[in-house]
Amino acid sequence: MLAVDLGGTRYRAGLAATADPAAVLTLGEWPAPQDRATFLALLRDQVASSGATHLGIGVPGLARGSVCTWIPNLPHLDGLDLSAEFPKLHVALGNDAQFALVAEVAGGAARGLRDVLLLAIGTGIGSAVLAGGQVVAGNAGGACSFGWAAADVDDPGDDRLGWLERQASGRALDGVATRLGFADGMALIAAARTGREDAIAALEPPMRALGTALAGAVALLDPQTIILAGGVATSIDVAGPMILAALRRHVPGHLRGIDIRAGRFGTRAGLVGAAFAGARGADWRRQNG
Repeated sequence: MLAVDLGGTRYRAGLAATADPAAVLTLGEWPAPQDRATFLALLRDQVASSGATHLGIGVPGLARGSVCTWIPNLPHLDGLDLSAEFPKLHVALGNDAQFALVAEVAGGAARGLRDVLLLAIGTGIGSAVLAGGQVVAGNAGGACSFGWAAADVDDPGDDRLGWLERQASGRALDGVATRLGFADGMALIAAARTGREDAIAALEPPMRALGTALAGAVALLDPQTIILAGGVATSIDVAGPMILAALRRHVPGHLRGIDIRAGRFGTRAGLVGAAFAGARGADWRRQNG
């Protein structure tokens, strides 16, 4: 089985047995193809060389069935039907954050749970929800896109980036960091971890934005836990308390016990999730039996 985690800037691929998707073996990482022909050529080469009969592929956008419907950072993929291009493969296509959630539910930080909210904070903010043991899709496949959650009634909006992404994504944290002279957002978090007051003060507004927006999600969904996935999971010791403090201010008492935990698979969550989805096929959204 071939598993692919396609991001806005990177393409990762791996191989796994359908009987053990968690043991996906990474094939490599490449720049995200910048046109459809290059993408299909790369994918065809990997399918042929691996002999795969199943394909799981997560994309940074929306999908319906085997069709990419809206991939904002890779618009050349819009309308691409992977089952039509690979008619001999069993194809599972979905949003990369939803696949990360599949990985965490199947063998990670959310194993055994049925109601979970996941945030994958990278260049943007990906998100997914498990409700009653099923990954929520919504009408167009983009349910629970919390990067677009807004907590500012005066914000003018943006066609490509949601309010929360503009406040607290990896890109936004990098901007905050460089204005203070740090190399990037991770360097800012590392400085906050040492107790530097300027770094802590700089982190508080984006983390407050995250917590405030998440309060609405928790009030609507009543999840058992919130999972931070991707590279940001390593900063949960610093970011978690700031996020929870803001969140708890905006929910009733019976919801304030919610916790935030780091995902098990880190930056591999999307790839591991693609392997699990590929093994399950078209019914990959249903978890826990």
